[in-house]
Order: sequence, then structure tokens, then C-alpha cells
Amino acid sequence: MVKPAPSLLKTLPVPKPQPQGAGAALGLSAQDTVRIGVITFPGTLDDRDAQRAVRLAGAEPVPLWHADANLHQVDAVVIPGGFSYGDYLRAGAISRFAAVMDTVADAARGGMPVLGICNGFQILTEAHLLPGSMIKNEHLHFICRDQVLTVENAETAWSSEFTHGQDITIPLKNQDGQFVADDATLDQLEAEGRVVFRYAGWNPNGSRRNIAGITNERGNVVGLMPHPEHAVEPGFGPDSPSGMRTGLDGLGFFQSAINAVLAAR
Repeated sequence: MVKPAPSLLKTLPVPKPQPQGAGAALGLSAQDTVRIGVITFPGTLDDRDAQRAVRLAGAEPVPLWHADANLHQVDAVVIPGGFSYGDYLRAGAISRFAAVMDTVADAARGGMPVLGICNGFQILTEAHLLPGSMIKNEHLHFICRDQVLTVENAETAWSSEFTHGQDITIPLKNQDGQFVADDATLDQLEAEGRVVFRYAGWNPNGSRRNIAGITNERGNVVGLMPHPEHAVEPGFGPDSPSGMRTGLDGLGFFQSAINAVLAAR
């Protein structure tokens, strides 16, 4: 007689509870807790990762739904990566018309910190919250690698934890990651210091002037192609001088937003 397999519930370790909110991670009082919303569209695949990154950075993640225009009193918004609506028409072109995006656009114009990661960056350009556009990678292939970025602007709501000229390593994975704009727009971005991150060592997708991330005039809206939410926890991020999978550079993005929100209160 075949014996039944032991229950997995008895053999798997029980996960430790994660700290909740800014109070747990940063020693802040309950009234200082920062709420960061993470939007889910049909086809989004990094929303849970972004929520976890927000929590590990010390804020309270708030799930937001694309069809719900209510931002539920969040202090900042992350538009995560993925393939919203299957990238039909153009990456981000359909998501730009979601109910939540009208509210996000109004909030962004009012100064709310908004971060667009990969597909989120594409959505921000389609929504005209950031200039330029994203097209197929120059080599026409999907690419996935750990990418070194140089910080060009450490004064935005999402980059203040870094220093100008600092090199950070952030995982990159995209197919439509080539940032393009006309020369006048590129010159304006450069002149106004609105290039926030630049690819270092190698341009992985043909983006104009090695641009990996940009910001709006106010510095509260930032879009970039690499994924900081994948560099926030030992054992799961990129390699660093400290060892394999120890890179935590992604935390700086979310901690910057927390500090920006608290400074504005």
C-alpha cells in the first residue's frame, strides 16, 4: 500500500511577518505613515513586487485598480512594470485611458510623487506626463540583465537618497525599452537637468543619449525602464561588491519618495 505524501503545510517554513508601514521600518509615529499606491492593469506583472518594495522601504502599500478612479488617499503612486493590455497598439497606449490615470494625472500636476517603472514609464509618456516615447529595442530582442545606471539628478522625489554621479545596479527587463525624442526635446531635458538616470557601460536598448530615466519639470514624476523593485531584498537582487544577490540599490527610490512626502507635510 502506497503511503500518502506528507502534507506540505507541515514541511514548509512559516514566513515571518513583514513590517507594516513607515512606523515599523523608520520608527515613525502612526500619523507619519506614508501610503504609496501601486496600480494594477490587465497584464501588469510587477505590482506585487512593487508593493513589497514599498513595504520594505518603510511605507504602507495600497493596491489600486485601473478601473477605479479613487486613489484612496495615497501620498504617492507607483505605476509598475508588465505588459498592460498585452502591449496592443503600443506599449501603454490603452492603459493611458484607464479611469485611474485621469486621477493620477491631476494628482501629479498637483505635486504628488509618481513613479513609472518600465511599462509604467511607457504609460507616463502616453499620458503626456513625461515627454518622448518608447519603441522596440534597437536589437529587436527582449533583454533581461542587471544594469548599471549613473545618477544624473539626485534632487527628484524618487532619487534624493542617491548622490549625483553615483553608480547603482538595477535589474532591467524590457522589449520596448528604447527611449526616443526629437533633438529639441532631448536638448531641453539635458539643459534642464531632467535626465535622472543614464545607462553606464553599455546601452542595452538604443535609447537616445543613453537615457534610462527622466523627470518632469517639477521633479515629482519620474519614469525609468529598469526595475528598482527587484533590488530591495538580500538574496533576490543583483550582485554587489558585498556578494551575490546582495544589491539593494532599489530601496533608495522608495525611501526617497517617503522622505519627499514627509518633508511636504
